[in-house]
Amino acid sequence: MRAGKIGYCIVGTGAIAPWHAAHIAAVPEAELVAAVDRDTERLALFRSRFGIPHGYSSLEDALQDSAVDVVIICTPTTTHAAIAEQAAAAGKHVLSEKPMALTPADADRMIAACRGAGVKLGVILQRRQSDAVLAVKRMLDEKLFGDIVLASAYLKYYRNAAYYVEAPWRGTRTDGGGALMNMGVHGIDLIQWLNGGVTGVFTRAATLARDITVEDTSVSSVTFGNGALGSIEASTLVYPEYATRCELHGTNGTVVFDDNGIVLCRTLAGDIDPAAWRAEAQPAPASGVPAVNHYRFLHDMTMAVLEDRDPHVTGEEAKKSIVVVDAMYRSADSGREIRL
Repeated sequence: MRAGKIGYCIVGTGAIAPWHAAHIAAVPEAELVAAVDRDTERLALFRSRFGIPHGYSSLEDALQDSAVDVVIICTPTTTHAAIAEQAAAAGKHVLSEKPMALTPADADRMIAACRGAGVKLGVILQRRQSDAVLAVKRMLDEKLFGDIVLASAYLKYYRNAAYYVEAPWRGTRTDGGGALMNMGVHGIDLIQWLNGGVTGVFTRAATLARDITVEDTSVSSVTFGNGALGSIEASTLVYPEYATRCELHGTNGTVVFDDNGIVLCRTLAGDIDPAAWRAEAQPAPASGVPAVNHYRFLHDMTMAVLEDRDPHVTGEEAKKSIVVVDAMYRSADSGREIRL
């Protein structure tokens, strides 16, 4: 740590990396000091674009840099566990892109490595930091809608054939799976988090239109930890695609929200003003950034290191959605319900 600032190193300078670079620049207590990529030409362009002082073609060299406090993993999901283990062994904190791992076992590797080394492990599940979701969480904690009896998530996206051709690792297990793990994990994380986890799933999944080796469509019947029943629909074939949408129905009312905010919020006593339930004092950047939710995760990780506390989404917390998706795949493969 230099002059009170947390030094970040981005590993992998592909499509998501610029988002991290932009948000780090907006956090007063953070500084992007290094980047790693085996593609030296892409690395040079990335460094030039964001004014990054150090560039490395190997992770090993980057981990020797004393200016690096936190490693952000922006590489394909199959590499996350090994990178986290290396970073933790070098005494570096870890912030991983979603999904944190492909399997619960790999998630456990990451958790054990970071806990064992005494470093932080955070995972980017940025929808948890939206104003709408934070408001809904407060409402649920205070039982505004009574007992939730029905909860559903609709994860309907569109990815054309060219999307998979331009990057051959997409649509494979290397990419984390299809409509469920790669695209739907954010919504799955939200619906399970807001309903006390998942205790059982029965899933049907299929590859209906794209020339890929993973599912492009799936439907799941779900039992949640709070006792509610529900469903999760996920697809990458829906045009035009929808915003990630969740619906929760309780004995006293209903709340519906998507990526654009709260759509419906009503109890037996009448409509509820969501603004009255927003979490207080949420950090916001002084200047515009691509997405405030993502900024809040970078800000939170920075403060977790400075304040020596756990980040908002720990490895243990992020693992929960991995366990759910893994159970969905096992259910689809076996044709039976999987109990958790």
